[in-house]
Amino acid sequence: MSFSNYYDLECLSSDLRTMMEKANLLGREGFAARAFAHDRDASFPTQNYDDLRAHGFLKLVVPKEFGGYGFTVGEYATVAAEIGKYCGATALTFNMHTSAMLWSNFMFDMPDLTEEERTAFARMRERQFRRVVEEGAIYSQPISEGGQNWTSKPIQTNCRKVDGGYLINGFKKFASLAGNCDYYCIVCTEHFAGIEPRHEDTMIFAVPKDAPGLTVVGDWDPIGMRGTVSRDLILKDIFVTDEDLMMPRGVFSKTLPNWPHMMALLSPTYMGVSQAAYDYTVAYLRGEAEGKGIDRRIYPTKRIAVGRMYQKLMEMRSLWHRAMMEAKAYPSKAEVMRLYAAQYAVMEGVQEMTALAIRTCGGQSMLKSLPLERLYRDSRCGALMLPYTSEIMEDYLSVLTLYDMDEIDNVGTDTESARTSLWRGGHGSSKALR
Repeated sequence: MSFSNYYDLECLSSDLRTMMEKANLLGREGFAARAFAHDRDASFPTQNYDDLRAHGFLKLVVPKEFGGYGFTVGEYATVAAEIGKYCGATALTFNMHTSAMLWSNFMFDMPDLTEEERTAFARMRERQFRRVVEEGAIYSQPISEGGQNWTSKPIQTNCRKVDGGYLINGFKKFASLAGNCDYYCIVCTEHFAGIEPRHEDTMIFAVPKDAPGLTVVGDWDPIGMRGTVSRDLILKDIFVTDEDLMMPRGVFSKTLPNWPHMMALLSPTYMGVSQAAYDYTVAYLRGEAEGKGIDRRIYPTKRIAVGRMYQKLMEMRSLWHRAMMEAKAYPSKAEVMRLYAAQYAVMEGVQEMTALAIRTCGGQSMLKSLPLERLYRDSRCGALMLPYTSEIMEDYLSVLTLYDMDEIDNVGTDTESARTSLWRGGHGSSKALR
């Protein structure tokens, strides 16, 4: 289905429509055809990234003054969902790269930065933007370390000051683009003798893929999103300098609680997977799917199922797209509640969409030679991805509905540690990541 059938094109900028058209062209002519092999082999979609680089997608959210398109969070999400229709693994890893650029773009403008921080940040982000625009560099954003929500406690990967720079030591779990990027955005905590690790000492360094002491380890054989190649990283005495910093110390933890939409950017991929499941079901029943030229529209039960799928898809997209286009620093409570509801709707809804697609298309849809089986497996991965898992969204929505802001910290929960990434309105600051 063309995006003109589910978006009001008059509400989209010409640049956005152009990039959406390019995404669909690349998807139809390359991404979709390659998706089968990347899923089968759990291999990285290198050729897809060559296409993304050649057509300007890597600089989508880089500010215009640095040679990028200057897209907003909502505009990026809209494009990413189109990519997700053709290859979920490409869309999901593309988010890792783009999120790194989004942080450098929008955190710079946060009003709670000091002038000293902003001056230092300006130099740091320009260096990263130039690498993307002039060199076509790809950034990975490995944050997860396994065993805890990465917003609950100070990041365990650490750095210590040494002569001329810092030494980084630690471990990163599920590092998408492992071995296939140019730079890893390593989030770590600076350690000081006699002082417990603190969120305000969070540092982010751009570590080259071939840095001495950096090792990609482990097998990668998951149920879905196999082409992300999210292997693990071991970081042993990696030497970095101030020139490798992506933002000043503490800025990450000080600004992220006030930019909650930044933590919901896995959702565009799954919005795209939902659309793909619907599109294939329609094509299959019309006899237009490749090699399946039988008209199955005569069966009332299948027509009814497609009607259900369309209704569900429009519910999801309407809420999700509004929430994404509202993305900004210091959102209102109503905007945050819509964001949490949209995140939940997409991550749960994509599973319902793919399951219904398989049931409607029948037994052949279980075959690996058809895309629905892959879409179904891919759909199972979104609801468990931190920091906004479905369980955490249920908790956030419930406490923000039932309690006043000054009561939240006294509400017990089995997942209390995860509540540290909860938006807290006027209370939001670095203490929100305690």
